[in-house]
Amino acid sequence: MPRPNILYIHSHDTGRYIGPYGHAIPTPNLQRLAERGVLFRRAYCAAPTCSPSRAALLTGQSPHSAGMLGLANRHFRLRDFKQHIIHTLKSAGYTSALAGIQHLSGKRYHGGAADVGYDQVLTEDRPRTHIAAADFIRSQPAEPFWLSVGFFETHREFPTEHDVNPDYVQPPALFPDTPGTRQDMANYIAMARILDDKIGHVLRALDETGLRENTLVIYTTDHGLAFPDMKCHLTDHGIGVALIMDGPAPFSGGRLIDGMISHIDLFPTLCDLLSIDRPGWLQGHSMLPLLTGERESIRDEVFAEVSYHAAYEPKRAVRSERYKYIRRYDGRSSPTLSNIDDGYTKSEWLAAGYGESPIAPERLYDTWLDPVERVNLADSDQHADVLDDMRARLDRWMRETDDPLLQGQVPAPPEAELNDPAGMSPRDPFMVM
Repeated sequence: MPRPNILYIHSHDTGRYIGPYGHAIPTPNLQRLAERGVLFRRAYCAAPTCSPSRAALLTGQSPHSAGMLGLANRHFRLRDFKQHIIHTLKSAGYTSALAGIQHLSGKRYHGGAADVGYDQVLTEDRPRTHIAAADFIRSQPAEPFWLSVGFFETHREFPTEHDVNPDYVQPPALFPDTPGTRQDMANYIAMARILDDKIGHVLRALDETGLRENTLVIYTTDHGLAFPDMKCHLTDHGIGVALIMDGPAPFSGGRLIDGMISHIDLFPTLCDLLSIDRPGWLQGHSMLPLLTGERESIRDEVFAEVSYHAAYEPKRAVRSERYKYIRRYDGRSSPTLSNIDDGYTKSEWLAAGYGESPIAPERLYDTWLDPVERVNLADSDQHADVLDDMRARLDRWMRETDDPLLQGQVPAPPEAELNDPAGMSPRDPFMVM
C-alpha cells in the first residue's frame, strides 16, 4: 500500500471544547471525523502557549529542547528548523505545503514560513486558509504529501454578531453562570462553528478527489481556551487538547482511546507508521500500540511547561494518571494577568478579586476527586508521599531534557517584545528592556 498523504489541521485555543468531546458546541464536520476515525480522550499539549506547543508537536520534543521558549510573533523562533517533521518526511518522499498559520517563525522579524522549509507556501492569509488548502487538494498534487492547514479560529477576538443565543449557553465549569460568561462562551461557539465549516470545506475536497481513502487526517489544537485559568495555565483546562485522527487502518472505526498521550508522541508515531528511522532528538512514544490494541497505555506521565507568553511566567508540570503537580519559578504569589487574554470572563473575574487571588509556588491536585483542580494538596500530610513522587518525576525530566530553568532565569532574545508580568493585559505597552 502506498504511503498515506497526511493532512494536518490545527486550530488556535480550542482545547477540547468541540462537539465530539460532549460539549454543546455544534461542530458536525469534526463529529463525522471522529465517528470515522479515532478520538483521543486524554491528549495533552506540551505547552499551553501557541508557538511552544506547535514546536513540541512538530519536532517531537519539549519546547525548551526545541529552543521555542516564547511566541514567534514576539521574536522567539525554533532553534533548528531541520528538526521540523517535514524534513524527516522529505527523506521518505513527501512533499510539503502550508496553508495558513505556522507560528514557528514570525514574518515581521524573520523569514516566516520560508524559515520552516515548506516546498510550497500556499497562503498565510487567514481568511483564505481553507480555500487555498482545498484548491491544493483539487490540483491533484504529487503524492505522498504533508499539508499543514493552520486556522486562526478559535483565537480571540471572537465574533460578536451571530445567532448563538447566550441565554441557552453553559460556560465551562470553571466559571460562574453569569450573563457575561454566557456571552463570552456564545461568542466562542460562533467562532467554533466557523472553524468547523472551514474544516468541512477542506475535507470535502478530499472526498471529491478520491484522496480520502489514502490520507491520514490529523486534527488538533495548540492548547486550552483563551479564558482565565485555561490558556497559558498548566491545569488540564490549559493542556488538555482535542486530537482526532482518521485514515487507513489503524486510524479508523469510530473508536476512542483513553490512554494518556502527549503531542510529542505524534512524530514517533508517524515514523513507525511509515517505517522511517526516528531522529535522535525525539522524546515521545509511538501511539501505534494504542491504535492496534496491543496496549491500553503508553505513558505513566505527561509533562508541560511555560517560559514566556506575553510575559515571563516560568513554570513546569507533570501529570500522572491521577495527580497533577505544578511548580512556579517566578516568585509571584498572584496571577500573571498579562498572560490572560482580555474578554468578558476575565473582566468579571477581575471585578470579583481574581487579580489578588493567591497562587502557591507548588500545587498538587487529585484530578479524580478534584477534576477542576481547585484544592491544592501540597500541604496535605496525607499526600506527602504523592508530593515527593511527583516532585521527583518533574526533577528527573528537567535533568534529562536539560531544562534551562535549572540554571536560573531563562533568557529571552534581546529583541523580544515582552509585557510586564505585573501588568493587567497582553495589550499593554511592551516593557523597555
